[in-house]
This record gives sequence, structure tokens and C-alpha cells, in this order.
Amino acid sequence: MTRRDTLMRTLRGEPVSRPPVCFYEINGLDQNPDNPDPFNIYNDPSWRPLLDLARERSHRIVMRGAAFNNNLPDPAEALSTIETVDKDNSRYWTSTIRIGRRTLTARSRRDQGVDTVWSLEHLLKDTDDLKAFLTLPQTPSGGKPRTTPTLDTETILGDSGIVMLDTPDPLCLAASLFHMEDFTIIAMTEPELFHRLLQRFATELYPKTEAIAQALPGHLWRIYGPEYASPPYLPPHLFREYVTDYVKPMVEAIQRHGGFARIHSHGNLKDILEHIAATGCSGLDPIEPPPQGNVSLSYVREHYGHQMVLFGNLEASDIENLPADAFAGKVRTALREGTTGPGRGFVLMPSASPYGRHLTRQALNNYQLMIDLTEQF
Repeated sequence: MTRRDTLMRTLRGEPVSRPPVCFYEINGLDQNPDNPDPFNIYNDPSWRPLLDLARERSHRIVMRGAAFNNNLPDPAEALSTIETVDKDNSRYWTSTIRIGRRTLTARSRRDQGVDTVWSLEHLLKDTDDLKAFLTLPQTPSGGKPRTTPTLDTETILGDSGIVMLDTPDPLCLAASLFHMEDFTIIAMTEPELFHRLLQRFATELYPKTEAIAQALPGHLWRIYGPEYASPPYLPPHLFREYVTDYVKPMVEAIQRHGGFARIHSHGNLKDILEHIAATGCSGLDPIEPPPQGNVSLSYVREHYGHQMVLFGNLEASDIENLPADAFAGKVRTALREGTTGPGRGFVLMPSASPYGRHLTRQALNNYQLMIDLTEQF
């Protein structure tokens, strides 16, 4: 059975000889160790053995944006003036939008040694900014989906893996416009106004999701953003309002065309699992173990494994920090809990990936353990 076959059988709820092992973002395709760009952390020699391991032995799930020419997820990009400056080994972006006499500004930074972007200033600071933003013209929802990136990637992958289409939900687009504390206050105290923002993004996302699902049927999707409404940020009833009610139409569109919709939500899950299940999704990640999360993988398997393929349940921080014997215990626990009793399927996977320029020998060895212990399982 090829790695692609194993993944597809798992998604369909069919039996496999052993669970797939995915390294999440690390796939040996999107990381180019030969690119000399100083902002490319993967050109450090320490990464090459892991990229080879991902390419040769992991079940590769390569993410591709669910794309149109005027694609999200930056909800303000088409309306913004963007300035980019490189200074002191960092790259800075400043985005501005002028609405009458009001100027909205967002700033972000990327450092050469770290593969992430930090938000220094968010576009919307208060309800007045939000009301002004709502007066802006909507992004057109028409156009033809761009299928070439997905199809070309599938050709390259061959039997080694699959492509996963990646999309934000309305909450992700809305919440990311604010600093976290401002988002939570407005979401709790101004629900009518916040729903107007969610509905604005939903009217853009829904037809795009439908069109892409129809153009690329039968694919795995990842829907990210629900964690913004998870406890302790917002109470469970607002998760239902801001996630379930808005994500369910996306899930239905994806699965109407034979796809598999996977919800991505870090952190505490126990009090919102019923609301996640109510979307009708057929997958969930990363199901972080306590203390990062608040529910065991065995609990999720027992109560929701009949509906969802479970992806997880390893912490990226454990890959980097735990000695081999301790990490091996985590892997064995995840394999046991993810496969015990009736269930749709399980994919062993970390919650994220290291993002520093130098990959330690300990981290590399722990990735190797993931492969070795699963192949022995």
C-alpha cells in the first residue's frame, strides 16, 4: 500500500495496516535547502536530513491555498497600500487603508532566523474602526478557481502523499484584524456588530469554497480559525455562534463534492467538541494533549472518532525539548489512544513545526522516532 493509498483509506474510514505519520508543514517539497534567501531558515544544513526523511518516509500532506486570483486570507490586502522595508536583519510591512478622514494601519515583522511573522500593530483598534471597515466595498466573489498549483503538486508527490486545500473560516478573517484582547472584548460585548463582520467574510468565502470544492473534488481540506473562539478566549455558546453556524456551510460544500473537511483548533477542546462535531466535519487537528490541551486523545476517539479522522496528538515543543525515551513514551501513547476501539481513523502528527534556523540533533532524532515507532506499531 502506497503512502497516498494509506492516507486516502484513512480519510474514507477504511482499515490500514498502521497509522500514517505526517510531519505537518515539513514535507520536503515546500522547504528548499538550496535557496540562499537570508529569510529561508531551511538553507541551514541542519534541516536537510529532516527534509530527506519527510520526503522519503513520511505520509506527506502538502497544503495549498484554496485559491482564486483575488484570494483571501488577508481580508484587507486588496484595499491596502503596503510598504515593505528591510532593516537590521528583519523585514517590516506597513499596510494602510484610508476611509474618509480615518486611516487604518497594520504593521508586521519577519526576522531572518525565525520562520514566522509577528503582528506589531493590528488594523482595527476599536468599534469605530470596525464600523468604518464595514463601509468598504466587498471583494468580488466571482472568478475561476486556480487548480494548477494543486494539480501540479499532486503530480510531484505521486504516491508519496496528498494535497490538502487550506482555507480560513470567517472568524479567522475577522479576529485577525484585531489584537486578541480587543477581539475578545468586541466579540463578547458587540455581538450584533461582530456578526456583521463575520457575514461580510462569509459572503466572500462561501461561493469560493463551493467553486473550489467542485473544481477539485475528493480532497482533504483544513479549515483554520475556530481556535479564536475556544475557551478561555470566549465561552462555548459563542463558539457555536461564531464558528459552528459559519463553518457548517463550508463543510457541507466541501463534502457535497466528495471532499473531507478537517477543523483546525489548538488548545482547549473539551467544552466545544460537540459544537465542532455539529459542523459535520470529518477530521480534527491537532488535539493537543494536556497540559497544552484539556482532553485526552482517547476521550475524543471514544466520543467523536466515529465521525472524525483524528490528527495529532504530539506537541511541537516536545519534539524539540524531550529526550528520546520520554518522547518515545508520548508517541506510543498517541498511537495507542488514537487507534484503540471503533473509530474512523488516526494520523500521527505534531501540533506544529520548529521555526528556528537551526534544527537540533535531538529534534531530528525525535522525528525519526515518530517514523520508527509507527512502522513497528
